[in-house]
Amino acid sequence: MKKILGVLSLVLLLVGCSSGSGEKTSDSERVYKIGILQFAQHPSLDNCREGFLQGLEEEGFVEGKNLEVDYQNAQADMGIAAQIADAFVGNKVDMVTAIATPAAMSAYNATMKTDIPVVYTAITDPVVAQVADENKNPLGNITGTSDILPVEAQLKLIRELMPEAKNLGILHTSSEANSDSMLEIYKDLAVKYDFKVIDEAINTTADIPLATDNLLSKVDVMTNLLDNTVVNSLPTILDKANAKKIPVFGSEIEQVKMGCLGSEGIEYISLGKQTGKMAAKILRGEAKASELAYEIIEEPNLYLNSKVADELGIDIPKDLLDRASENFTEIGSPEEK
Repeated sequence: MKKILGVLSLVLLLVGCSSGSGEKTSDSERVYKIGILQFAQHPSLDNCREGFLQGLEEEGFVEGKNLEVDYQNAQADMGIAAQIADAFVGNKVDMVTAIATPAAMSAYNATMKTDIPVVYTAITDPVVAQVADENKNPLGNITGTSDILPVEAQLKLIRELMPEAKNLGILHTSSEANSDSMLEIYKDLAVKYDFKVIDEAINTTADIPLATDNLLSKVDVMTNLLDNTVVNSLPTILDKANAKKIPVFGSEIEQVKMGCLGSEGIEYISLGKQTGKMAAKILRGEAKASELAYEIIEEPNLYLNSKVADELGIDIPKDLLDRASENFTEIGSPEEK
């Protein structure tokens, strides 16, 4: 009887040890959960998300294997963005990824009293958004990448293609701090290229048609900021501008695909990929978000649309065509990737 009890005790001990070791998950077996909060639905932000996941995959974090992704879109609504961010915190995700400034601000506020890191992308000015200081250092457990525009390169491009233009029009959303920041940079640099900047402020997409008409009556050419409300309404803006034969310059590749004449801008899949690699460092424990300065893409890419140029009667110099990262020969729809 004693022998039987001894055997049973040994079995129970072994089972207990086995059960205890099974509760511990090694880093190689762990599944990380990331909540992706995207502020609005348009191609440049979609490309950011796609690039972000590519960057993570290149670093060994693969969706469906060791990575679980909860993607949510706020549909350009700050209230919804805040609700999504709060839900991510409630679900105890390992990281929140925020795409566009309003999303980053919502994520930052929601995670402030937690240890959940936030990694953002497509913030034009992290300093104005109050998530970083003037030296690019984080103001909390938050870091990421900025899509700040190469304004001087853009002005130089516009001047080269529009040698007679004087008045440069810019639409912007009055509530977007980043847009206000970029508008001031344009105004400061425009004088160097003999442009006068004329701007028109909007509050919602409902303001776009009238604001566009007002602006087109005063300008020779338009250029876009990285303004979510404006970019979402780009087809309307282009229709009105084309009817008046007034060129519109984009702020990134997708806008040129859709019918803007050209852009000295960034490519958002690359920006997203760069962000994904930053996120991987944090997930691996190699760095904290609070320790990583935000990053930018150093060199802009030139994108042109020869089809648009032909329709507007504009000759693109050969040296620009040779330098272009991509020259589109047709006009695509917003849905095309």
